[in-house]
Amino acid sequence: MTTQTIRLTLAQALIRSLKNQYVGRDGVETRFFAGCFGIFGHGCVAGVGEALLQNPDFRYYQVRNEQGAVHAATAFAKVKNRLQTFACVTSIGPGATNMITGAATATINRLPVLLLPGDIFARRNVAPVLQQIESAHSQDFSVNDCFKPVSKYWDRLNRPDQLLTSLPEALRVLTSPAETGAVTLALPQDVQTEAFDYPVAFFRRRVWQIMRNRADRAALQQAVELIRASQKPMIVAGGGVIYADATEALRQFVDATGIPVGETMAGKGSLRWDHPLNLGAIGATGSLAANRMARDADLVIGIGTRYSDFTTASKTAWQNPGVTFININVTEFDAGKHYGLPVVGDAQVTLEELSEMLAGYAVAPTYRAEAQRLHDAWDAEVQRIYDIRLAPLPSQGELIGALNDVAGPDAIMLNAAGSMPGDLHKLWRATHPKNFHLEYGNSCMGYEIAGGLGAKMAAPARDVFVIVGDGSYLMLSSELVTSVQEGVKLIVVLWDNHGFKSIGSLSRSLGLDGFGTRFIRPQDGMLVGDAAGDAVEPLQIDFAMNARSLGCHVIECVTRADYVAALHAAKAADRTTVVVIKNDRLHSVPGYESWWDVAVPEVSELPSVQEVRVQYEKMREMERFFFQGTGSGSDSERLRVAHGSNTAQRPARTA
Repeated sequence: MTTQTIRLTLAQALIRSLKNQYVGRDGVETRFFAGCFGIFGHGCVAGVGEALLQNPDFRYYQVRNEQGAVHAATAFAKVKNRLQTFACVTSIGPGATNMITGAATATINRLPVLLLPGDIFARRNVAPVLQQIESAHSQDFSVNDCFKPVSKYWDRLNRPDQLLTSLPEALRVLTSPAETGAVTLALPQDVQTEAFDYPVAFFRRRVWQIMRNRADRAALQQAVELIRASQKPMIVAGGGVIYADATEALRQFVDATGIPVGETMAGKGSLRWDHPLNLGAIGATGSLAANRMARDADLVIGIGTRYSDFTTASKTAWQNPGVTFININVTEFDAGKHYGLPVVGDAQVTLEELSEMLAGYAVAPTYRAEAQRLHDAWDAEVQRIYDIRLAPLPSQGELIGALNDVAGPDAIMLNAAGSMPGDLHKLWRATHPKNFHLEYGNSCMGYEIAGGLGAKMAAPARDVFVIVGDGSYLMLSSELVTSVQEGVKLIVVLWDNHGFKSIGSLSRSLGLDGFGTRFIRPQDGMLVGDAAGDAVEPLQIDFAMNARSLGCHVIECVTRADYVAALHAAKAADRTTVVVIKNDRLHSVPGYESWWDVAVPEVSELPSVQEVRVQYEKMREMERFFFQGTGSGSDSERLRVAHGSNTAQRPARTA
């Protein structure tokens, strides 16, 4: 039997195949690729560029920075619950390496993005080509090898027929809830243009089913026994709850059992902020309510979380000596953390099955009442911070409160780096699973505006509010031009505090006086810290003028009242609007009995550092290994330890 073929270049075959890739979940099928972001250079313009020109139904979007392209694709995939993404194409050399930070951000956050960097000539006879880094020990080497540690799948296609075996593997990884992240297919620029007789079947519609894998029945039964035996259980809701569309299943589980919930950065919005058992953020940037409940919890049910050091407060959050973990996760790697019971499965179906098996179970009324009391107390604390009226410059907390009030319940708030993520994690009142969009796996400065572009493209009917600090704005604001070009309206809220507020605060807490964190002119040839006070000359950076030059509508604010009026005006505007306001760089939201391990020099001539080192060593004593897992004795023995002597008291946060 003769196989029907069609002669195409590798690039043409690649784009034609990408157009026909779909994902299916719960009976709904979605085209997996929404198009392609990129910047053309000599390493891709005649290959992938020509293929995109021939396929106008696979839309190409011109961006200004390759890193921004990957951030936009990552944010798009996040809003789409990983069911849709973009490809990103670049030339070789710096165009390719500009994507590496974006690739790391996508992979850390377990979000699918397809990277298509151009590469050196496979045939080698014209080497070294422009932008090629030569190696004396190998000719099979290029800058694209740098993508290997930040990619979940990596390949270099040195022949056009290799696409037939490489692309299906790339798509398997991209569409896997357990394995997804950045996928890199390096495309030598000569091979992109070479032709091959591809089987027509390669271009047929392919639906990749997103499986809702069910957990092992024995593991579920063991989880039920642990839950029933516990007295102070709590849930840690991570991003996996949202990606699995398990928010309603979580609400029903919590309503039935009375088990309170603390939320990670990625999991915030798993429950509405006003649910009486939502204790808010947990960990180093957590609420007083969640951190108080965590301290004494005897059982932690982690759902879709990777337990980052912020979530665990550097392993100090849980001080009950017998605390045990149940880890519900699609990946064995995360499910096995903290010596816990691994329940490997989809969050939605696992919660539904646990709910059935726990029928009739609920925590003690006094425990539920205590959780609700802490929820109410935390709500009052958030409102107190919202109501602060600091002069002459507003505090970050009151700016968050004003934005939360004005944005509306359907909006998306997006942020990534600086002091904002911690304050937002504590203070933002999330109304739906996409209302709170934080990139905090990599906390990548520069993600904000590019990410806002991707988020708005994924949810065009929603207002997207991008919160960006002056430091992040200076790193990567160029995708404002793309938003103007494409008519993708963003509301960018730029908080100007003359420097790196987050690291300034951290530096002061470490005894380093905020050295090198302010945007000021050097004194006596060097940068100075906060001890210099106002006896410094700040840099005069006109952010408003800069944003106007990029084509944005700009509103400058002085007072809080100006700011509130500007937010309303920005919502009514018909194009990307940048709201600029200065805020106080020293006023901070409290730490609420939590800690983050940032190493302090063991030896220093600075008395301030010596003092902090003493406190640091005390806090290090609170860090724990969790070996009370399911393999360490019977449930009754573990819980006897958990409810025995527990006198550990967490010191006040010092950093």
